[in-house]
Amino acid sequence: MKSSIRNIIIASVAAVTATSCAKKLDLYPQNDLTPATVYSTPEGYKSVLAKVYGGLATTGNAGPAGASDIQGLDEGSQSPFIRGFFNCEELPTDEAVVAWNDQTIKDFHNLRWSSSDPFLLGMYARPIYNISVANEYLRESTDEKVAGRNITGADADAIKSSRAEVRFLRAFNYWVMMDLFGKSTFITEENAVGTDLPKEIGRADLFKYIEDELLAIDGDLAPAKTIEYGRVDQAAAWALLARMYLNAEVYTGTPRWADALTYAKKVIDAGYALQPSYPMLFMADNEKQKDEFIFAVNCDGLNTQSYGNTTFFVHAPAGDDHDVYGVGGGWYGYRTTSAFVNLFEDNTGATDQRALFSNQTNAAINDISDFNQGVHVRKYVNVRSDGGATKDVTRNFSDVDYPVFRLSEMYLIYAECNLRGGGGDAATALSYLNKIRTRAYGNTGSGTISEFDLQTVLDERGRELYWEGHRRTDLIRYGLLTSSTYLWPWKGGVGSGTGVDSKYNIFPIPATNLTSNTNLTQNDGY
Repeated sequence: MKSSIRNIIIASVAAVTATSCAKKLDLYPQNDLTPATVYSTPEGYKSVLAKVYGGLATTGNAGPAGASDIQGLDEGSQSPFIRGFFNCEELPTDEAVVAWNDQTIKDFHNLRWSSSDPFLLGMYARPIYNISVANEYLRESTDEKVAGRNITGADADAIKSSRAEVRFLRAFNYWVMMDLFGKSTFITEENAVGTDLPKEIGRADLFKYIEDELLAIDGDLAPAKTIEYGRVDQAAAWALLARMYLNAEVYTGTPRWADALTYAKKVIDAGYALQPSYPMLFMADNEKQKDEFIFAVNCDGLNTQSYGNTTFFVHAPAGDDHDVYGVGGGWYGYRTTSAFVNLFEDNTGATDQRALFSNQTNAAINDISDFNQGVHVRKYVNVRSDGGATKDVTRNFSDVDYPVFRLSEMYLIYAECNLRGGGGDAATALSYLNKIRTRAYGNTGSGTISEFDLQTVLDERGRELYWEGHRRTDLIRYGLLTSSTYLWPWKGGVGSGTGVDSKYNIFPIPATNLTSNTNLTQNDGY
């Protein structure tokens, strides 16, 4: 049974509607209903809490289209979080290429984007919108506000405890801004609505802010694995800290390997477990694999209909074989490169269950616009492991939940940080890698290794975490995204691959935002 947080998202998001136009994406949300109306009952608070969570899965208040959160952008392709994050994290790498000629979408794999890119405009707007809704919730959920509305007892306690969840979700959205853009429009609940233009916060200061927030709420979040599926707890905050510390040298110039290892170990020790079947982690009933998920975005074919959540994952890589993906039609768009598929080569002859590919006989891409050229990815499928029917009988919208943090990522962080001098134990690190590889090879033991180095860890991260939103950040940490050290087909817009300007290690601040908010500054080189 999918959790209640999912079931109320679409039913209740109309309680708070943050609107903006494409030229005013830095402005604060304006509500169709007044706070006195929205927050007058415990149910009103639940509605807005669902909206804070829902900003990661939905794009507006009317299902897949209509009543969009962010006006002036395509609701299906430009304003969703999951689809936009995928385009930024996967499409510039060896893991994904796209056949479409949809505006500037090919610029991502070509590593040639500019500050006028409409997809980047949407990706900047979405986290800021989510942050704005979180800020409003925090303004309206203080003890004084709740008591003044005569909400008491268990209802008041639930609202108070939810504040830590909202602070986490705000911190997560700020992490996205820090990782992608290196700086951000900065607004908190302390900013009065509709007054001065928001200030800018740089990468090092934003890192410190997110870190302080996550540490501050640690004791207020529910203990690991005690809250309903789809909501965040202590382990989610630890996982985000581990991921941040892993990339701290990129973000701040100062490595934090020991801290990354420490927080990864806290998650590992919290009682999560690898599930026996890797493919089942990405099927329509993957909530059954929740013992491996630290936090997942709930996606539901009826209650969270969107063309930009995992519905995108099950349609975009599908073609005539769409029935295998569990959808009524394919979009003939995304596939992967031969360079990435080569990571799965194994001289033992054993089969890695994670190699969820097809069309491998046509792996070479001579024409990037030809969907039939390139290896197709079947990682996400809108098919239930128990053979049951998905919720949307038309098979248009996906039931597959999007895993934000999984246990295997924590194993991989521990191993990398051990190699980089972050402490821990080498034998333990090796055992974690072998847990992942044993599962990958069907629990036969054939995939185990006896030694490892940093390249081993990077390759294992690719095999284990592909299409989950990690590859760009990983390649930057290893110095490989823009350099000529590692090439893949069509990197930099050249068939054989080429190095590009290092400015593409970070995305530009959209020109529209610079125009509307004079407090913002552009990243170097753009």
